[in-house]
Order: sequence, then C-alpha cells, then structure tokens
Amino acid sequence: MLRRSIIGILSAVLFIACGLVCMPSQAFAAQSQTAASTGTQHRQVLSLSEATAVVTDTSGYHLKVTITNTDSQQWQAGRLSLNINSDYTFTSRTDMQEWAQSQNMIPAPNELGSVAVPALAPGQSTTVAINAKADNAALTSIMTWGPKPLLAVYAHDDENVELRSFLTRSSAGLAAAQTPAMQITMVAPLSSSHWQVSNEALTAMVNNPVVSNSGNGQTTADAASSGEYGKNDNAAVTLNSNHTRFDRSLSDVLSRHSALQVIADPTYLNALNMPPKVSALMQPAAFDITAYAADGSTQRYANAGVQNSMWNAKASLTQYRNAIGDNNATIGTVAWQGKGHWTMDALTEARRHGYSAVISTADFEPSASDTVRTGTNVVTTDAGDITVLVEQRELSNLAQGSATSRKARAESSEAGRLARFVAQSAFYQMEQPYTQRNLLVNFGFNADAATLNSFMSAVESSPWLQATDLQTLCAATPLASGDDAQANVPRESDIGKDDAAFIDSAIAALSASRSDIIRFRDNIMKPDTTATHDRDNASTSDDRGTWINRILNAQSTMALRAFTADDSDAALPNAMVSGAQQLSGIVMNSIALTPSEAVTMVSETATMPVTVRNSTPFPAQVTVSSITDSSEIATSRRTTITVPAHAETQTTFRLRAATSGSAIASIALEDRVGVRFGQMQQTSISCILKISDMTGFIIIAAAVVLGLLGLWRQFHRKKDPDE
Repeated sequence: MLRRSIIGILSAVLFIACGLVCMPSQAFAAQSQTAASTGTQHRQVLSLSEATAVVTDTSGYHLKVTITNTDSQQWQAGRLSLNINSDYTFTSRTDMQEWAQSQNMIPAPNELGSVAVPALAPGQSTTVAINAKADNAALTSIMTWGPKPLLAVYAHDDENVELRSFLTRSSAGLAAAQTPAMQITMVAPLSSSHWQVSNEALTAMVNNPVVSNSGNGQTTADAASSGEYGKNDNAAVTLNSNHTRFDRSLSDVLSRHSALQVIADPTYLNALNMPPKVSALMQPAAFDITAYAADGSTQRYANAGVQNSMWNAKASLTQYRNAIGDNNATIGTVAWQGKGHWTMDALTEARRHGYSAVISTADFEPSASDTVRTGTNVVTTDAGDITVLVEQRELSNLAQGSATSRKARAESSEAGRLARFVAQSAFYQMEQPYTQRNLLVNFGFNADAATLNSFMSAVESSPWLQATDLQTLCAATPLASGDDAQANVPRESDIGKDDAAFIDSAIAALSASRSDIIRFRDNIMKPDTTATHDRDNASTSDDRGTWINRILNAQSTMALRAFTADDSDAALPNAMVSGAQQLSGIVMNSIALTPSEAVTMVSETATMPVTVRNSTPFPAQVTVSSITDSSEIATSRRTTITVPAHAETQTTFRLRAATSGSAIASIALEDRVGVRFGQMQQTSISCILKISDMTGFIIIAAAVVLGLLGLWRQFHRKKDPDE
C-alpha cells in the first residue's frame, strides 16, 4: 500500500513537470512582461466581447476579444491564442480570485485555438473570434464539471499580453455524479428615471379650476391623491412621452424569463399605458426609507410634503390597482433599500408601514471567506418580525456591472463578468453540493434588457442552479433569527456625506415651497366663510379646497420622488426639488402688480394708480403698501383690496409734495398678516411746481397790494415845482 502511494505521488509530480516543460510558450504570460506593458497603458489592450457562458458536450466554445493598440507606436501583425487547463479544479475562492487577478501561476496547456491579428495603428481596435467545436481536443479532455482557468494571450512585437477568465463546463455528457441544484433567486427592480416636470402643466394647474374626469365625478385632485397623477394632462410629474409605453426589449425579456423576479415601483406602473406583469411591489417612487429613518424626524418630512401614507404598503397596493384597473388585485410588497443600511430603526419603520420583507445589500452577509448560505434574516422589531432578504455579494456585484476587483481585468466587460458569474456560482454549488441554500442576486436599478437577458439565459442554462421566486426565498430556512439576526443588523446607516447634505437641503427647500403654498391658502386667498355657491365667482368653497389641494398634492408628488432610492439618474432628485420650488413660485406670483407708469405732479397733491392682477380661478385679498425714498414727496402707506378671479383691480395712493423734486415709490404686496410676497414694483414720481399753491396765492395778493399802492402814490404825490 505504501509503495503504491509513493508511486502515485511520483507520477503526479512527473505529470506536472512534463506539463510545465511541454506547454507552449504562449500559454504563459510572464508577469514581468505584463507589468511592463501595462504600466504605460491608459486603456486595456484585451477586452472580452463575447464568450460561451456554459459549455456542454455539444456546445463547443465561442469567444470574441477586442484588441486595442494603447501604445504610441504601430503594432505589427500578431496572434491571439486561447488555452485552458482541462484538469484543474479550483479549491477555494482565493484560488479563483488570484487567477482572475493574475496573481498565481496555473498552467494552461490545452489549446482551444488561435487566430491571426492584423497590424494595429496607435489607438486602433479590432475584434477577433476563436471558435472551438465540440470535438475540440481541449474540450473533450475535460473530465470534471465546473470552472476551469481560461487564458487568452496576444503575442505581438516580441511581447505577450494576457487576459485571464473562466470556462465553465456543465455536467452534460460527463460521467459524474449528479448533485442537487443550488437555488438562486434573481431579482430586478423596475422603476424609471424619465420623469419630468412641465412648467406649462404647473402654470395651468394654478391658473385653472379643477374639473371632473370624463364625467365620472372624480376630480383631477382626487386622481392625484389616488395615484392617477401620472396619467392625466394636469399631472405635476409625468413620464417623458417616449417612455409611457413599456420598453419592448424589456417586455420581451420578462416574457422570455419568467423566473426573473421583478419588484416594481407602482407609480411607474401607474404611469404606463400598459403595465407589465410583475412579481411584487416596492414602496411608491422607491422612497428611501433608510434615509427617512436615519433622519429620525417624521415632522421634517411632513413639512417637506411627504406624508407616511404616501409610501406605505397600502399606498403601493392602491397605486398598483389603479395601474391594472382591478380594485380587488392582490400582490406582495417588498421594501427596497435606499442610500443607507437597514438599521433597526429603518426596519422598524418599514414593518410599521406594512412591509413584511425588505431587499438588502450585503450588510447582513457574513464575511466573504465564509461558505455562502441562504441570505435571509428574520429580525424582530417593535412593530413585528420582518424578513431581510440579503443579496449575495459577489454574484450581485457582477450582475450590477462591478468587477470583483480592479485587478480582474477580464471583468471590465459584461462578457467577462458573466463568465465569472457562471464560474463563481458553479464553485459555490461545488463547495457544499448537498447543503440546501437559496442565493439572492440583485441586478440593481441600472441593468438594461441585454444584461438581464444574458444573465438569466446563463442561469437557465446552468444545471447546477435552480431559479426560484420570492415566495420560495422568503419561506426558506433563515440564516439567522432572534438574537442572532439582531446581531447582524447594522448599527449605523452610513449614509454618505454628499447624500446626507442633499437630503438636508432638499428638506429645507421643499419645506419652504410647501410653506409658501399653505401661506397662499391661509393668508392670500379671500376667506370663504360659507360653503354655499358664490355667484360672483361661480365657485364653491369645495371647489376652492379641491383646487388648492391639487397644488399641494403636486408638491407632495415631487417631494416624494426627490427622496427616491433609485440611483439610475442622479439629476432626478434635484429636478424634483426645482419643480416644487417652481410650483410655489408660480402660486405666489399668480397675484402680482402690473407695471405702473411714471407719475408727474403739477400741484401739491395727486394720486398714483396701482393695478393688481389675479391669475387664479379664485378671489384674493391682499394689502398693497407704498413708500417713497424722499421726505419731500410722500404717499399713503397701505390699502387692502380684493382681486376677483382671473381679473385685475386698481387702487390709488394719495401723493403729497412739499417742494419740487423727484422720488421713487416702492410698491409691494403683503398678505393678511403683513408679510410681503411677490415682486416689488418701483414707480418714478416727479414734481415740476416752482412753488406750492398757498405760496402762489400769497405772492399774487402781495402783487395786487403793491400795484394798488403804486397807483395811489402816483395820483397823490406832490409835483416838484421844477416839473
């Protein structure tokens, strides 16, 4: 027995030595050469464009590589060769990662093929393909399923450039024992960043009264509060007209891959002409619950226009029912993670507002060195138990377009990340083939239809994986519960400084905009003390309340979307804040002063007309104030007027001048509590009198007296004898 063991060891050593000696030179890429060549490169020379994700006994292997001359000199014609090690089996995650990062020396003696590469000018790129048929010697020499080292070497001008990736062989056609497939749940959020705010729609909303929709008695304000704001012409926030139809390529992907679990923003579904079928709902507008909980002030968000009833699970279901036109429809709700971690406060808020499960990033996952397990935690909060569905870190990062490491250069392209995804998932199954697990893979908000299709096709082609749904994942035996789960909960939200600063500034700006609208309602609109029909204004107090509520709902709609967890468009939250400020500006400027002409005084007193315009469909009651910058020319200070709906009202100010000169009158509008609003007007006043009225009379009287005295003296003076 000992003799046979020694012989076996010697045979293995001899086999490895022969492999090292006999291996073609291009199968090795000297690390010193690679470092020297890449040290001066600003772009990657080799990039994986296409690759067969799962290799079977009949598939063969297809690969496309894009080669770019990153040098300042022309490269002569070269050759790209592709090799694998058909006998090698990765033994650890570290082993795989070091191969991907070119940090270990695994031989690759089995050649799949090679192809000539033309000469390349500086900056020029070319794409070459290698196609190995199913009967290729390197492929048929693979005896075990799983990931194998794949090495592409580009030889040119006495230099070799390598690219390391993985070829994953399935068990099809191999004499290998079949093991249970590992469960995997592929989740993609469905939302949109193509929301827009129309200045014309906001202006029309302020200038026009509320009308019923299609004779059904429902007003547009009612529609806004019930979720219809995405579908009517008076909507504050609408989808871009090019995106109201669900993307056809994405629709095809969802139809083709029924195992893909789509968690949708119900406000997006409600704005589509024909919403797709989805697996579950997230919170409306993907509202960031983690940031809300980290702020810790419900009142601050309420002041900004975000009420809890706008983003809870009930609101999500209501929006969904409106979207599909079925008031009895039911569907699960899952809260999506925002910019912060799911702290205990955040989980409590989610559970309190009706969500029994949340999607989490890898906050709850054990360290990367542990064996992967089902990523679910059942956490007990003050509001009840909540299930935290934790994404698997490496697989989710790859699906979201991130390489496992900056040094893993093959993963800079989607084809390279897909190859690593398939290889990594196969390794996870091989790691513990008989342990039941269900891994969550999160595509994130930025995945497009092509990415979803590629990864889902790879999962469905991998016999070691079994795609499941959210219900199966939620029902799986959790990784932790009770005290163990609470120990996994992050203590801090860890929201970035920039995100925290934006949230604070957004709350301040939105609170100011909402405060202006409420101020307009309470202190500028004419008080309506009755609920009866107003003949003068052809309206009722109910109409008045519905109109202002529509404006407040519009502000709330923009405020809710300003705090979205959807990070696919960083400019969207700012656009929503700007839209809310724009709306409040339109409201406050709907009562405005019309430009006044200059006033010229030809006497000690005069009047100055001032006209106030009302663009809204309801009367306003305001105070007009006036003051001059001169002590010689003064105006009366204030007058209160009522301006009818869609009309103008003129009032006058008394002017008095003590002497000739000029002045500027500053005219402003004030609400009923004396706070100014709107744009101030300035009117020039000129006084051209040399003297005042009373002085003139005195001078005239003195002239008459002097004239009479002169005449009397003329007739009564004694003549000189010499005359």
